[in-house]
Amino acid sequence: MTEIVMPRLSDSMEEGTIVRWLKADGDHVARGEELVEIETDKATMAYESDAEGTLKILVEEGRTLPIGEVIATVGEGAPAGGEAPAPATAPPAEPAPPAPQAQPAPPAPAPAGAT
Repeated sequence: MTEIVMPRLSDSMEEGTIVRWLKADGDHVARGEELVEIETDKATMAYESDAEGTLKILVEEGRTLPIGEVIATVGEGAPAGGEAPAPATAPPAEPAPPAPQAQPAPPAPAPAGAT
């Protein structure tokens, strides 16, 4: 599981405010996907995930937190709206019936008049 912390988005930033989550709690997120908009002392910026997995939001919108505070986690788990897929295992295959053996062709009759 990867912790997503309040990032330092500028040199003068000491704290940030969660403006808006761009993903919902339980959503599957990919590495590089925008997760949240964070307001700093200078601007509002989107912050991208550095991990892939299921998002667990720990801090609601509107909260102001110091840099380094955990705001969410991204880890393994079922995406929202479903159960984790079962491991791919094929049922044991039945042995195939043996292929019919080709019978040798009977010898061709000798042409009439050949001795």
